Parts: sequence; structure tokens; C-alpha cells
Amino acid sequence: MKQFAALARVSSREQEREGFSLDVQEDALKRYTEQHNGTIVKLFRIAESASKRDERKTFKEMVAYAKRHCLELDGLLFYKVDRAARNLFDYVELERLESEYQVPFISVSQQTDNNPAGRMMRRTLANMASFFTEQMAVDISQGINRRVQEGLFPSKAPYGYRNVKANGRRVIELDLVAAENVRRMFRLFAFENHTLDGIVKRLADDGIQYRSSNPRWSRTSVHNMLSDRAYIGEVGYRGGWYPGKHTPIIDRATWDRVQALLGNGQQLSHTMTYASDLLECGHCGHKITGEWKVKKTKSGQRDYLYYRCTKYNKPGHPRTRVTEAELDHQVLALFDKMRIEDESVRDWFRAVLASKTKDAQADTRAQRAELQRQETMIAAQQDRLLNLRIDDQIDEATFNRKQTEMRDRLSAIMLQLEILNRTRDENAEITSKVFELSQTLRQRWLIANYAEKRKILEIVWLNCRLIDGSLSPQIRKPFDVVVEGLLLPESGG
Repeated sequence: MKQFAALARVSSREQEREGFSLDVQEDALKRYTEQHNGTIVKLFRIAESASKRDERKTFKEMVAYAKRHCLELDGLLFYKVDRAARNLFDYVELERLESEYQVPFISVSQQTDNNPAGRMMRRTLANMASFFTEQMAVDISQGINRRVQEGLFPSKAPYGYRNVKANGRRVIELDLVAAENVRRMFRLFAFENHTLDGIVKRLADDGIQYRSSNPRWSRTSVHNMLSDRAYIGEVGYRGGWYPGKHTPIIDRATWDRVQALLGNGQQLSHTMTYASDLLECGHCGHKITGEWKVKKTKSGQRDYLYYRCTKYNKPGHPRTRVTEAELDHQVLALFDKMRIEDESVRDWFRAVLASKTKDAQADTRAQRAELQRQETMIAAQQDRLLNLRIDDQIDEATFNRKQTEMRDRLSAIMLQLEILNRTRDENAEITSKVFELSQTLRQRWLIANYAEKRKILEIVWLNCRLIDGSLSPQIRKPFDVVVEGLLLPESGG
């Protein structure tokens, strides 16, 4: 019996247009072999779900197989010429198999003679198939461009939206449950000091699933969502962003804040009070980190938070771990030392704080002036960019890319100005409040959240080392005087 290798290829578009499937092709290939007293010893299939990479892999496997078994094969079978090759480069490979390895090219539904006229006919059909493939790619690209220009998504809707049909067109609408999850992620990151890992843990603890097919959240998916401009009403295509028609999920102010935090690397910090560069190891000087440990109890299991050096497992390093409760107890003892009963001392302390605040405000004014200068410069650059586009000196893709960059830079500057204004007022207010409330810091600490606790500690001390489980902070001036207490013999009255 004759031996043949065969290839069946189909895509969803062609199947819909021409009405043939892999089964149709395989039946035709088998009928041909039966009529010619042969059998298919190797069948290669390229299904409609195959990616371009998988298509190339299968095609190369077929060519390699034909070369290895060229002495055994009586031909390569295809349903049609355009099933064999989608471009002229692939067709040349098949002709080389025929001329150099004597493996005939056989199209069962477009049979041609193995002579110059037959080969010319096959090449014409291959050229038509290549033209159709290239033209279809151009048509698809133009169609996608039109969708993007109209503010519609060119592909599947991102998480938070869903694809629907309206008036015969594919559009997207809000997925109310998923959209609320997106808003929650942005709130947690922007305003509640959660990190990427913290958000993943919080969503899991609250029983919120990602998708029914993939219920678990990942750090990467959360980061991608926090960076996706689709949530502020834009459509991304080929590196540029365009105004979209869909409903934004996130307001611009929240978006800018999240991008500023992502850009500053804040996603690498921890939601643990004493981690993230707040403490150093007294033994080796490395940072103190936190770790969660799960312990089984009679009623189930409980999570415990311990703090230790990042080099905890290094040979010779003390195996010291401290619970958060133990560190809280030491901080509260520190606050107890800060209580001041003497009214005259409190007045002096207020005067020193006021002087320090004035110096900080002068620095803030200088920073604000520089940011305003940059704002004016970017506005002028936007005008020049628009004139270049009007004069057709730059193409639309470059204009859109540069416009997006300048818009983001301007938004970042406006956010920094807002932060400066807020920081100036907040720092002055917090500094005053820390002192005024020094008598009640214990109570405040017990009800404070993670961000408030860290802010208090950053104001009170410059740095802190953890030595054998005990905190050894370097207290900021003039809080160091408060912690020392009244040294009446040395006060000189």
C-alpha cells in the first residue's frame, strides 16, 4: 500500500465562510488514499483554536517528518492548496520537499499534474491564498482601528466589564459585582495602605473570588488591574490610549494617587506595623520583616504575626522572633514616659514645634514653585505638540503616545502639588496633635490603624533597632527631651 502524510487545517472564519471543517477535510483525505490503494501513516491537524505559534510548530513538524521519511512516503496530502500554506514562504518549503526529497505535493480537491503547467497552477492558487491572508489581516486591522477611534474595545473586555451585543455590535457594559471589586482594590491600595500581597490576602479572607474558572487572586493580576487605564475610561491599542465610550470605574484623582504610589515602589511595602524599613536588627543591621505563622488549635487554626531579621536563618544569627503584641507593649511603655504634667514645659515645647514647622513650610514653598514651573513648561509642550500634529509633521500614533505621556506627567505634577499642600497642613497639624495628645497616646495607639501607628512612630523616632527582642529607638528632637523627663538638677531653673 502507498503511504501518505497529510495535513488538515481550519480556522473559525474560514469554516463559517466555506462550510468545511477538520472532519470534512479528513474524510476527503481518507477517500483519496482508499481510491489510490494507500493509507495515511501520519496526520497533522491545525484546529481553529490554534495560535500562530502552534500553527508554525505543527507545520515545521510536518516538514521535518517528511524529510526524515522521504524514502517511505508517496506524497503529502492536503485538502486544498490554501490548506497547505498560508503564505508563499511555506509553499516554497513544500516545493523543495517535492524537488529535493521527491515527496509529491497532492491537493485532493484541486488536483494538478506534476508538470510545469500544474506547478504554475498550484503557485497561482498559493499566491491567491497568500493575498487573501494578507488582505484579511489588513481588513481586520482597519476594523479594529475603527472600533478604537469610536471608543470601543478591540478585544475582550477587562475585568470589571463584560461583552454584550447591542444593535448588532459588540460593546461592553459594567459587571456590577466585578466593578465593585476593582473599586475596592483601588481604595485599599490608595487610601488604606494595603500592598499587592495585602490586597490578595484581604480579598481571600473576605471570600471574594476572582473568576468562577479561576477563583484565586494573584499579585500579578492585581498589579495589572491597578495599572489598567481602561478603568478611567480609556481604550488601549498598540501602545496608545484613546478616549472610550464605556463607563469609568475609577475617578481620576484615585487613579493618579495609585499610579504615584506604584511608581514610588510602595507596592513593595508591608501592611505590618513594624516591617518595611521601620526596624533594623541590632545584631547584623539588616531590616526586620514580618511573617505569618499558622498554628492549629482545638477550635481550628489561628494566624500569628512574628517579627524577625531578614537574615534570621543565617548561621550564627540569633534565632529571635518577637510577636506584635510584645512590640506594642514596649511602644506603650515609651508613650508612658512622654507624659508631661508641668504647664510651663508644655508651653516651651509648643514654641519649639512652631519654629520647626516654619522651616518645613519654607521648604514646601520652594518645592511648590518648582512644580508650578514644570506645569507651565508641560502646558507649552502640549501646545507645540498640537501644532505639529495640525501641520502634519508627526503621525497620529506618535501624537497620541506623546499626548498620553504629557497628560500623565501633568497629572503627576498636580498630584504632587496636592500632596505638598496637604502634607504641609497635615504635618503641622499632626506634629501639634502628637504633643497635645501625648497624655493620651496610649489610648490613641490602641484604636489606631496600621497607617496611623506608623505615622506616629515615624514622627517620634528617627530609627529603631531590635536588640534581643527589645526596641532601642533613637528619638527625634525635641521628643527625646520629653522621653528623658524633667532633669531638675541640670535645668538651671
